[in-house]
Amino acid sequence: MSTPSRRRTGLAVLVLAYLAFVSLGLPDGLLGVGWPSITVELRVPTEVVGLLLTSGTVGYLVSSVVAGFSIARVGVGWLLAGSTALASLALAGYAAAPALPVMIGCALLLGLGSGAIDAGLNAYAAGAFGPRQMNWLHACFGLGVAIGPLVMTTALGVGLGWRWGYGMVAAAQAGLALAFVLTVRTWERRRPADQAIDEPAAPAEPVRIGATLAIPAVWLGALTFAVYVAIEVGAGLWAFLLLTEDRGVSRTVAGLCVSLYWGSLFVGRVVQGLIAERLGTRTVLRGSMYAMAAGSGLVAIPGPGWLAVSGLAVVGFGAAAVFPLLTLTTADRVGQQHADRTIGLQIGASGLGGALIPGALGVLIGRTSVAVLGPALVLLSLTMIGLYWASNRRAARHPVPAG
Repeated sequence: MSTPSRRRTGLAVLVLAYLAFVSLGLPDGLLGVGWPSITVELRVPTEVVGLLLTSGTVGYLVSSVVAGFSIARVGVGWLLAGSTALASLALAGYAAAPALPVMIGCALLLGLGSGAIDAGLNAYAAGAFGPRQMNWLHACFGLGVAIGPLVMTTALGVGLGWRWGYGMVAAAQAGLALAFVLTVRTWERRRPADQAIDEPAAPAEPVRIGATLAIPAVWLGALTFAVYVAIEVGAGLWAFLLLTEDRGVSRTVAGLCVSLYWGSLFVGRVVQGLIAERLGTRTVLRGSMYAMAAGSGLVAIPGPGWLAVSGLAVVGFGAAAVFPLLTLTTADRVGQQHADRTIGLQIGASGLGGALIPGALGVLIGRTSVAVLGPALVLLSLTMIGLYWASNRRAARHPVPAG
């Protein structure tokens, strides 16, 4: 029977999960606005952002996969506490970095912290929260990324500089890490998605690693995640440069427009969390992917700044439901007994795609022009849709092997 104490404990877990995803999104929103200033101060070319992203990806990939395979032994509470503290330390290093190599090292630490937070919380949420909570959890990531550009834009606008932007976020992360330490025991219980948040559930039985890796849908799904995140990150990272250098938008307005992009991601997840319960998960997921392709087309069309901003808003709103709903339906493609490990692999693949492909776009932009961003987003959107359909067909034709 539910008690007020247990309900409060469940609410505390949910609130902290939301705050963790806000904190997870904050650093992503800082880089796009801060990077032009960083390149000037550190005297590095624009395209070396790929080195920074690649370093972060290495840490993110390693920690997300390890978290997915070991979360039952480590415990979600300690995983979140330690990973958030590590992310705070890395961001403080960004703020104090005297040269690019130091930032690259801090990016590795930030990736280690962020990957474990992402994989651990997604695996926990897929077994503990319902569809609405899952969407709202990822909405908090969009909120964090939307706040990030505002933090950096404010720091630059009042003359504090980009280092203060990273320093303020580092302090916030440190406070959250302390909150996880104080509530570490409240994360011990796992619940299936269809149970109330305060009802305990039996632990999942372990399965062989080889059985998970032998499922074709695991790898097709991982590729879908990689391309999706490449679109989300690539649009947010290079939108500021597109608007200021190709569409004639001022730096201040462009910074606000980047926040609008990430804000549309947040709003879309809040709204589509409700819509998915009425129209069905798969219907909303397909529609969201098509909207991403349509918005990318608007960005690709040469024209005034408002047209590109509108396209970015459509991409953000469309992208809103893709990550949470793909995560929530993982068990449908691979089986419940393989879900935690598959989610870890998917998170790792998303980090890889979110760093390598936007980094490659940076190289392409440096050698051509930022106008190439729109066509690239269109191509990536169509690729994502194709991979999603292939994953579903493969899962339907090939039954999931037993663990």
